[in-house]
Amino acid sequence: MTDVPGNDRARRRPAPPTKPSRVRMSATQRREQLIAIARQIFAERGFDATSIEEVAARAKVSKPVVYEHFGGKEGLYAVVVDREVRSLLDRITTALTAGHPRELLEQAALTLLTYIEEETSGFRVLVRESPLMSATGNFSSVMNDVAHQVEHILGAEFSSRGYDPKLAELYSQALVGMVALTGRWWLEVRQPRKETVAAHLVNLAWNGLSHLHMTPGPITSD
Repeated sequence: MTDVPGNDRARRRPAPPTKPSRVRMSATQRREQLIAIARQIFAERGFDATSIEEVAARAKVSKPVVYEHFGGKEGLYAVVVDREVRSLLDRITTALTAGHPRELLEQAALTLLTYIEEETSGFRVLVRESPLMSATGNFSSVMNDVAHQVEHILGAEFSSRGYDPKLAELYSQALVGMVALTGRWWLEVRQPRKETVAAHLVNLAWNGLSHLHMTPGPITSD
């Protein structure tokens, strides 16, 4: 039997490639994916301008999948914020290892600036105040927790130097507030280097603390 020309070529033609099967995420993997995507969108747009539709679209899932994991936008936002709060507090608590108060102040300032540098999206989520969040779930609550740690340090210093230890809370709020506001400013400008910013913060705070008056009064009077 004579072969028909072209039959060998037809037999040698490779089969068309098959599309790879899509790997299905586990429930835990899907939850982590949604949290990461929501974190980015909340950082970009804030709570009000973020929608479940966009979170689902970026994750390539349907809206019911997001609702199944978090119950809604409020639940998703609460999870994102809680993670950032715990992350920042863990960083600061771990960093406060020095014995001298001046070094502790520098460690706290540098830790906050490092967090801003490495976790910019998370920091943006924290500093965007949402009316849905209580006083225990935002950037202010984190700074309050840090201030309480600083308060104990300052209280001991004040007592040893003859100052009223009851004023430690006032000074701790002032110091932490100074660092936090500077951090929000540095988030946008990123100059000078974070080490330089921390050094200047400590310079201002420590030199001011080292020359405190026992009973300051107003400079001007009516």
